[in-house]
Amino acid sequence: MDRKRILVTGGAGFIGSHLCEKLLDQGHDVLCVDSYFTGTRQNIAHLFDNGRFEVIRHDITKELFVETDEIYNLACPASPVHYQYNPIKTIKTSVMGAIHMLGLAKRVKAKILQASTSEVYGDPQVNPQPEAYWGNVNPIGPRSCYDEGKRCAETLFFDYHRQNRVRIKVVRIFNTYGPRMQIDDGRVVSNFITQALNNRDITIYGDGTQTRSFQYIDDLIEGMTGFMNTPDQLTGPINLGNEKEFTIMELATMVLELTNSKSKIVYKPLPENDPLQRRPDTSLASELLGWKASVGLKEGLLKTISYFDALLRA
Repeated sequence: MDRKRILVTGGAGFIGSHLCEKLLDQGHDVLCVDSYFTGTRQNIAHLFDNGRFEVIRHDITKELFVETDEIYNLACPASPVHYQYNPIKTIKTSVMGAIHMLGLAKRVKAKILQASTSEVYGDPQVNPQPEAYWGNVNPIGPRSCYDEGKRCAETLFFDYHRQNRVRIKVVRIFNTYGPRMQIDDGRVVSNFITQALNNRDITIYGDGTQTRSFQYIDDLIEGMTGFMNTPDQLTGPINLGNEKEFTIMELATMVLELTNSKSKIVYKPLPENDPLQRRPDTSLASELLGWKASVGLKEGLLKTISYFDALLRA
């Protein structure tokens, strides 16, 4: 195998830690970079004894000078609770972070993958959302720091590709869940599971008819690493997500059943600009990679519930 030195920004986060683990399993040297704003050392502690794993505490809004063959740019708070806590910092991480990582990729001639998001589609007016859809995004709302930050990062990636011939890959990640999610990140899966395990009220925002598609972390990592290894002319963007759509009420009901919880469902107003639909068209990923999300929601939830249950009992 062609052993590479691979940089993962946001490597101590939920997705980043799983990615670092996968790359090490493939035999690569991994340099994990994280500011620990939302990532934690606990997520990567099991990797510390691996001689091919290094960690640097660094904020990518500042330049970074290292040698690397490939870069996965994952650094950015991704849940509304975290990215709205300091919206200016969020957009700086997306935009300045992209500039610094693209500059690094240009200098060392590294291939670079951007972890973009389904949030670039905003509150979509088409369902499912294909990569050709330009989105319906409020540029001045409370979610804009994340939505527009990621949209601008995509612009930067393609401009660096066209102007400087940087080898880029862009993936748009749809709702992903699994072990190592933060217990207080405010996302619907972690919210429902922690509320159910503690027999607290399950909080549904809106009437519960809004839909999401839920992708288990293992499927996402397979898609990301698979796309990174495609020929350079395949830049993306490509959607990575589970095409099966569930209402928020269906998710709540399933979590209650799987946890044997005594929790009751309560309703609160829908947050501003919260999308009513979110479902990917993944036909491009299927065509290019032979990739399709394979872990069912019940199977993935059982693994995630087990993780959170152990965490809460510790």
